[in-house]
Amino acid sequence: MQRLNLWFRAHPWVLDLPVYALLVSYPPGRAPGWPVALLWLPIAALIGALALRRRHPRAAAVAVLVIALVQYTNDGFADDRLRTDVAVAVALYTLAVHGDRRFGAAVFAVNAVLRVAWETTWGGDSANGPTLEILTALTMQVAAWALGEYVRSRRRLDAEVALRAVQAENERHALARAAVAEERANIARELHDVLAHSVSVIVLNAEGAKLMRHQDPGAVDRTLDTISQTGRGALAELRRLLEVLHAGEAARAPQPTTAELRDLVAQLTTDRRRIEIEVTGDDGGLPASAALQAYRIVQEALTNMIKHAPADADGRVTVHFGGHEPRREIRIEVTNSGGTAPPAPALPSSGRGLAGMAQRVEMYHGRLHTGSTEDGGYRVAATLVVGP
Repeated sequence: MQRLNLWFRAHPWVLDLPVYALLVSYPPGRAPGWPVALLWLPIAALIGALALRRRHPRAAAVAVLVIALVQYTNDGFADDRLRTDVAVAVALYTLAVHGDRRFGAAVFAVNAVLRVAWETTWGGDSANGPTLEILTALTMQVAAWALGEYVRSRRRLDAEVALRAVQAENERHALARAAVAEERANIARELHDVLAHSVSVIVLNAEGAKLMRHQDPGAVDRTLDTISQTGRGALAELRRLLEVLHAGEAARAPQPTTAELRDLVAQLTTDRRRIEIEVTGDDGGLPASAALQAYRIVQEALTNMIKHAPADADGRVTVHFGGHEPRREIRIEVTNSGGTAPPAPALPSSGRGLAGMAQRVEMYHGRLHTGSTEDGGYRVAATLVVGP
């Protein structure tokens, strides 16, 4: 049914064929002394006017009224008023479909005046009486107008439904694109945190091992172990992220947790750099995502410390998980001292570190404060809000 409706909309002229067939279905009334060909002339004119009604509805309606006026004022054409009534009804239907109500009302009024004038003067000898003839013609035309209003309303409704469907489809595409963009941003942030931290640790330990190889071979071995462990950990993290790309959310476990914070700090502690960690509160019942964000914030802060602070700068990590309240705050603070050793060669920076921490904090409606300390060091303080 829907296909048939669409086909008729694409070929509207097909719907006019029954009207044209009705107009020519019976011959015009014979008038004494009038040629038959002349009597068919108004019928041809009505069909020509109706053929133009979709492109020029007003002109078609005016043409139909002019033909009606000619018929009502000439006895030879007067017997064909039924055809004219049908043509006026079709013209009113077209005006209603186009929403031209004022012009349609004017056409209806003019035609009503002509019809009443005909029935009450020249055509008053009708067998059914003038009142019935007038009411029949006007009722048919009012019904045609009402049908046009219904069709116009239905088309507007169909157009609104189609528009809403298109908008809904566009919204789904937009949400899908936003989800893809968000996922890419998450993966990019994870890649940055993993690679920036691991590569920084590897580079600095490799440079330290090169400096200590003649003074303390044992320290070189320990440094190489650290490099090996860091590289293996980075490969495991990259493998996990690649699994996420291929398998989606199900591949996100296992994730780094707060229990690994001490291992993270121990990995960065060297003979020249001491990093202390203090973890208080209970992380039981903490959402896995919140634990991951806390871990990543500490990791990024420590990465910035080993990249930018002197080699002998000491660090301190403090993490407080709070209790089991419905609304709990995770407070994180990572500080480092100024140190006395000359700064190491600067490592490349992507500029995503602080921005990534700010995004992680924003996910949990927290706060982030960063800045230098009085002794020339640096401080990162973050708060994550978990719960309603």
